[in-house]
Amino acid sequence: MHLLRRFFAPAPSPAADMSAARAKVEDLVAKHKVMVFSKSFCPFCTKGKAALAQFVGVPSEDVGVWELDSASSSECAAIQDALAEITGGRSVPRVFVGGKFIGGGDDTAAKAASGELAKLLQAAGVKTK
Repeated sequence: MHLLRRFFAPAPSPAADMSAARAKVEDLVAKHKVMVFSKSFCPFCTKGKAALAQFVGVPSEDVGVWELDSASSSECAAIQDALAEITGGRSVPRVFVGGKFIGGGDDTAAKAASGELAKLLQAAGVKTK
């Protein structure tokens, strides 16, 4: 019976997946001055990354980008669920500056146009162009 348990262990619970996903999101946000959770095919993600690129290379030593479509579908879903728990939404992009969520693609572009993004980047210690 012990051999069967070794080969047919139960799958991790959804709560364990969510806990691991949340920890991963929080770790990435803590490690990067700017962290973008994105999907490579998403036009709103492109808009948000382009707004950031006006000031800093994307990605760069200060900017982390995780293209969620490169993850497995279950990991992508768990990360988006964790982002929903943290930010109130699971859509992408989810942009963090200085450890704080600043919004999605439209929000980031609006902050770039108003000059607020430059101030946020400066306050976070990001090396800008």
